[in-house]
Amino acid sequence: MENEKLIKIANEMRDKAYAPFSKYTVGASVEVEGGKIIGGCNVESASYGLTACAERVALYNAISKGYTSFNAIAVASKNGGFPCGACRQVIWELCENIPVLIIDNENGITKTSSKELLPNAFSKDKLENY
Repeated sequence: MENEKLIKIANEMRDKAYAPFSKYTVGASVEVEGGKIIGGCNVESASYGLTACAERVALYNAISKGYTSFNAIAVASKNGGFPCGACRQVIWELCENIPVLIIDNENGITKTSSKELLPNAFSKDKLENY
């Protein structure tokens, strides 16, 4: 199966999620240069606005380890939920156009791309001082 390890790690990360309020666990994994896969999970706060989404946790984990080139990202949740708007923006800024795999409880996979998720994205090249 294509991207089997990426999907497996996203599902494993879901088991590590901290979601005592919504009970909606999400896991994500990102494939970086060289094929290494780094994961992340959602971490909720009683003040929902402070919750960290799995997609951003995975990407920030990779950045903190020194990776800057990304090949694909997978997101696992019970019903195949797509990334929120903030995550779509971060995925675009850090990864540009990469494959995005959305996984549900039945291991159903929806394949899309960051460009499809965020058409006409705002990016750093729009900034005058960049």
